Amino acid sequence: MIITVDGPSGAGKGTLCQLLAKHTGFTLLDSGALYRLTALAALREGIDLSCEEQVANIALGLEIHFKPTEQGVQVWLAGQYVSRQIREEHIGMAASKVAALTPVRKALLVRQRAFAVDGQGLIADGRDMGTVVFQEAEVKLFLTASAQERARRRIAQLEEAKLHVDPEQILRDIQERDRRDTERKTSPLIPAADAILLDSTHMDINAVFEQALSAFERSKQRSDSLR
Repeated sequence: MIITVDGPSGAGKGTLCQLLAKHTGFTLLDSGALYRLTALAALREGIDLSCEEQVANIALGLEIHFKPTEQGVQVWLAGQYVSRQIREEHIGMAASKVAALTPVRKALLVRQRAFAVDGQGLIADGRDMGTVVFQEAEVKLFLTASAQERARRRIAQLEEAKLHVDPEQILRDIQERDRRDTERKTSPLIPAADAILLDSTHMDINAVFEQALSAFERSKQRSDSLR
């Protein structure tokens, strides 16, 4: 079984997917990490992010490793631990630019689909998991929240880490990223036609998880009844 969880940055997809993976025992694919890794690797090489072919070549040659732990999934790039680096704000913005490049999306498509191994369930976290990458997924979720609420959450994270915060800039960055993700020509951020919409603006993660789990259980029951 494949469960896709799409939606904008800051909606809570990562936490939801980790909870689902822990509950089901399924493999977890953080597709956003692939784009963040591509952006980080390109920046390290001094490549202009608008150079489609060069960035696509970076995507094809990524030497990456994901290691599940009790604290979440650790991410390694070319043998270096980069879990924290790829979550930095400027890498997230760079990843959004990289994700708009058609050659890059094509380069990463095969790598993403390779996570769906026969006999193993998969939780796929991203922007186009249900619309493009895993159109056959049994459960498709689209998790969102207002830009203001997502900015509030991001500000709280940064303040907890004792980092400098410009609340207005955080909100502008989120709104700009939303615009870029939804208006790009290739694989825009939209719900799949058969996706279940979840709005976490006024829900905590436990309530979101319960709704997602309910959708999973219903799909599992349908699947079992057809055997």
